[in-house]
Amino acid sequence: MIPKSHPRYRSLLLREKVVNGFKEGYVVPQGLIAHGRGETFDYLLGEDSFDFALEAEKYAVKLLMNAKNPVISVNGNVAALCPEEVVKLSELTGAKIEINLFYRTEERVKKIKEIFRRLGKDVLGDVPDARIPGLEHARALCTKEGIFSADVILLALEDGDRTEAIKKMGKTVIAIDLNPLSRTARTADVTIVDEVTRAMKNMVEFAEDMKQGKLDYREEFNNSEILARSIIHINKRLKEITDKLLL
Repeated sequence: MIPKSHPRYRSLLLREKVVNGFKEGYVVPQGLIAHGRGETFDYLLGEDSFDFALEAEKYAVKLLMNAKNPVISVNGNVAALCPEEVVKLSELTGAKIEINLFYRTEERVKKIKEIFRRLGKDVLGDVPDARIPGLEHARALCTKEGIFSADVILLALEDGDRTEAIKKMGKTVIAIDLNPLSRTARTADVTIVDEVTRAMKNMVEFAEDMKQGKLDYREEFNNSEILARSIIHINKRLKEITDKLLL
């Protein structure tokens, strides 16, 4: 039991969710490593949603809501961390949810599908009937109804190869990635440099506001600028911490 008074309560709570997903068999050991790597970049950022992330999140919601066939791609870590927010975002934007796993087993797919079923949402991906061109391995598996025919795809916690392959299919790719230097971050059309649960929560709120006419995002979007601003932010924060240490 993690006490709420712990200064890192939220981060430790998220860590426990991923560990529980591992114990229940739908998060793989590599997913634990990926989560830890993300925590490192979140430390560097300052564990908050900054302006560059919020701008990308708003634009991402706009793209999803205006898309003809938007899809949210989920893996084990996303299912462990924020399935409720994924469902809410799906309902607000009309996006389908599709399971895609790097380390795919039918048991993992079944367990992730059940998580969303308990939340009242049917998801795609358990019966793939198409493949992403140019990819070997199980991550190429997808559905014609979902990822294969989608025009806008939200990839949360993704690997660079699949991001590149989906881009080559002519699709608009939104990525959530705490590492602004990754291939995924640099390949996507819109990169949200934010922790996935914060990003999903923010996007749900933005989608609600857009549906109610309280937010109309029309600004131009430059993903290279967003990435540059996130790196500048990290550099500035490291310098500030270093300067304090040297006082």
